Amino acid sequence: MTVTNYSIALLAASQERIFGLDAQLLFDVLVQGLAVFLLFIFLSYVLIEPVKKVLSDRQEKIQNDIASAAKDKEDAAKLKAEYEEKIKQADDEAGEILSAARKKAVKNEESIVAEAKEEAARIISRANQEAVLEKNKVKDEVKQEIIGVATVMAGKIVESSMDEGKQAELIDETLKEMGDNTWLNK
Repeated sequence: MTVTNYSIALLAASQERIFGLDAQLLFDVLVQGLAVFLLFIFLSYVLIEPVKKVLSDRQEKIQNDIASAAKDKEDAAKLKAEYEEKIKQADDEAGEILSAARKKAVKNEESIVAEAKEEAARIISRANQEAVLEKNKVKDEVKQEIIGVATVMAGKIVESSMDEGKQAELIDETLKEMGDNTWLNK
């Protein structure tokens, strides 16, 4: 038999049965089922287990990220509270520093005013002393002038050779004219 005869015989045999439920079909189905089962086991070992591992690792990573994010959020809340407290303390310290500066400024102002008053009092005292000295100087000048006038008068008296009565009268008259007010400088 040649190849063409053999194929015709197979074709004729296969046409006799379209769907025959015989042992060969059951064996083929069983072999194919076993092959699919073994292929499923092999593929699950080769493909499904790594995919499960990747999914498991990813799920673990996500849980770690969530835990880390929660911890970071708590840390951020703590830091925020600390910074707010530090800001409040800084504001309080700034207020205290400003208050102390104001008090110091008021104290400095008071000391400057007191020093200015003392300086003014010293200036007034010095001016009064200078006025008293000037007054005394003027008194001395007036006395010197009176002495000069008296000397000139004495010279005139001596020149005119007045008698003593006339001289006494002239001295009394001069003293009355000068009066007590001349000796008291105001």
